[in-house]
Amino acid sequence: MKDNFWHNLERPILALAPMAGFSDSPFRIITSEYGADVVYSEMASVTSIFYHQNEPEHRTFDILKSDPAQKGYYVAQLFGSEPEHFAVAVRLVEKIIKPDGIDINFGCPVGKVIKQGAGADLMKDLPRAREVIKAVLESTSLPVSIKIRAAAGPVNALDFLKNIADLPVSAVMIHGRTLAQGFVGEINCELIREARQCFSGVILANGGINNLEQAREILVKSGADGLGLARGVLGRPWLFQEIKDGRELELSKKEIAAIAVRHAQLEEKLKGAGAIVELRKHLCWYAQGIPGASHLRGQLVKVKRVQEIEDIFASWVEEKI
Repeated sequence: MKDNFWHNLERPILALAPMAGFSDSPFRIITSEYGADVVYSEMASVTSIFYHQNEPEHRTFDILKSDPAQKGYYVAQLFGSEPEHFAVAVRLVEKIIKPDGIDINFGCPVGKVIKQGAGADLMKDLPRAREVIKAVLESTSLPVSIKIRAAAGPVNALDFLKNIADLPVSAVMIHGRTLAQGFVGEINCELIREARQCFSGVILANGGINNLEQAREILVKSGADGLGLARGVLGRPWLFQEIKDGRELELSKKEIAAIAVRHAQLEEKLKGAGAIVELRKHLCWYAQGIPGASHLRGQLVKVKRVQEIEDIFASWVEEKI
């Protein structure tokens, strides 16, 4: 196995958790600049890679492609349900994408993923989940991590980790909510703390981390080695820096606008002008909770070009609100 970067990271480890439609290459660059030690890709389907393995330019590989400007360590996250598909996919991803690590998703609650027997549905199937992990470990020289939930049906995180305790998995990110909870409700920090009894690798707590106070609280209550930040950094990538520095940042309108515009410029540079429409959802998060947010969002949901974004934010900065 290649050098395991997980062993070399200072605590607390801060990671950009995988988010479908959000944790693309431009956003990974932005968050890595603000202190994310590890950044995860959006989920990529191993089944798609398996059936397009002779097409290195297929869009599934595009999801995983990284840019040299990205700092920190990069982990490619994969989902599926067939061990054979995982085996083929990780070999190709290691060769073509060259990430620093591979992550297997056992936590996604989205219906179309669940229907494939993947994500959180695969977490329920302990024998198959174990076979998937073994297939990945045997097919790559990279460190392997997993993402799970507090529980999926009758299987909780402790059951899952005990089932793979003998396998050399380097890290686990535990979303502290159950599959039934989805993305709302309390985080089970006590269960994450108990996971240390059956897992010797790095443990990251995930879910419900939207500000510095919550980050501190979850770190203490969970006893985790670090945090996986997701929705809490949408429109606020500087939360990574706040946690690192131990203080809240009061960014001016001009500073927020500059970050949003840079994000748009990266989106166009790395993904083409057509990607600006996809960026609208990100831009609306930058407008969250700031003066004039409603009017600003109303403009941002219509943009098609970077110049429009620059003009809208320039006008917003000048407004006396």
